[in-house]
Amino acid sequence: MLNIQFYNSLTQKKELFIPIDDEHIKLYVCGPTIYDHIHIGNARPIVVFDVLYRFLKTQYPKVTYVRNVTDVDDKIINRSRELGITAEQLVKNYLKLFHHAISKLNTLAPTVEPKATEHMPQMIEMVEKLIQKGHAYVTNNHVLFSVSSSELYGQLSHRNLDDMRAGARVEVADYKQHPLDFVLWKPAGDVKPSWESPWGAGRPGWHLECSAMASYYLGERIDIHGGGRDLLFPHHENERIQSCCTFGENEFSNYWLHNGYVTMSGEKMSKSVGNTYKLYELLEQYSPEIIRFLLLSTHYTKPLEWSDQSVAHATENVKKFYEAFSRYNFIPQNRAISEMDFPNEINEKIQQIRHALADDLNTPLALSVLHQLLQGVHKSHSDKERYEWLVGLAYAGDFLGLFSVSPAQWSDKGEVSIDVESFLNQRKQARLDKDYAKADEIRDYLLSQNIAIEDTAEGTTWKKI
Repeated sequence: MLNIQFYNSLTQKKELFIPIDDEHIKLYVCGPTIYDHIHIGNARPIVVFDVLYRFLKTQYPKVTYVRNVTDVDDKIINRSRELGITAEQLVKNYLKLFHHAISKLNTLAPTVEPKATEHMPQMIEMVEKLIQKGHAYVTNNHVLFSVSSSELYGQLSHRNLDDMRAGARVEVADYKQHPLDFVLWKPAGDVKPSWESPWGAGRPGWHLECSAMASYYLGERIDIHGGGRDLLFPHHENERIQSCCTFGENEFSNYWLHNGYVTMSGEKMSKSVGNTYKLYELLEQYSPEIIRFLLLSTHYTKPLEWSDQSVAHATENVKKFYEAFSRYNFIPQNRAISEMDFPNEINEKIQQIRHALADDLNTPLALSVLHQLLQGVHKSHSDKERYEWLVGLAYAGDFLGLFSVSPAQWSDKGEVSIDVESFLNQRKQARLDKDYAKADEIRDYLLSQNIAIEDTAEGTTWKKI
């Protein structure tokens, strides 16, 4: 078992990971609020914590990964009104698009993907407990959490109440006992959707949703809670305090992991600022492999600059791998890895990747080792040796979720609009039938679609031109 370390936002230092239960790791990550297409900044935590999930699964017998969906929120309601549809229909439409986009980035599905609207009983029960314990109060048809009721408040974001009051965008209402008291439940009025509760028809506060769903699926204390740095305050601060106070614990999650922002010209990418690239638009321009590679090229705790230069750099890197796969007619997905006994030199590289990920998910270091494996491919002295290095490279790529498509599917300019493999199979059959006119016709058609093919001793390869 490797010694795994993570940078814990709560303690602000790298710590040895000690599971609550070695047989079952519990991971919760805040998912999207579904009211629009996600942008590349939203995609970063999806990819980062996908790598964490993949890695934990190699180290422990069971990992439960919960990533929620916020499907009730003022943003959702306001957007649905703009479009003239119900909030339910809005969420249904954009959730389908969300899943489609992130699946192209080769992300594994979480163990559970709970929706807030399906967990109202758990939320109401949590609010009732907080009121009973003196951590929440009812006022002006709202239920509010009292931040002054616990000395734990502010520990996660490392701010005192005065600092938080000055820096937070909070609703200042005269019915609050303290300006930072936050909503657990609020009246809905005539706005739908709403749910019945002991305090009248209403909706939950955003922070409450995650606490209720995390505890329902993972228990009162979990191993790791993850999300973007923008969630550290107030969302995770509020989520932590209400969970701790509900269950009487001094901690809700043993480790809090936060990924850095995606920036453009050094400025945080944000929908409110308008400096965003929507993921689906980027997927039309670039291969998913390029986007995923770029998102992992900077350590997850650091800001990641999205620019023409960073995209070009990622493109050139990914292209080197797929050119090797294509040149040697190697399809990563068809490799036999379960019974492969790697030579020592290759195994050492694979272990280096394991150790890189064990050191607070050091994906830049892991990517550098992939390049070393690629060098081994090119320096091989025999077909057998080359195949071993290729298999090792593909096996190592799995840790990062890379090399998920075949060389025939790879393109550095987004997805190929035609099924090239199908045309190549037709051409192969035409040549077997000695119908060379048809074979030439298929070759010419592919060339008209900017697809160049090359017949080699190992088979037919193609590339986009």
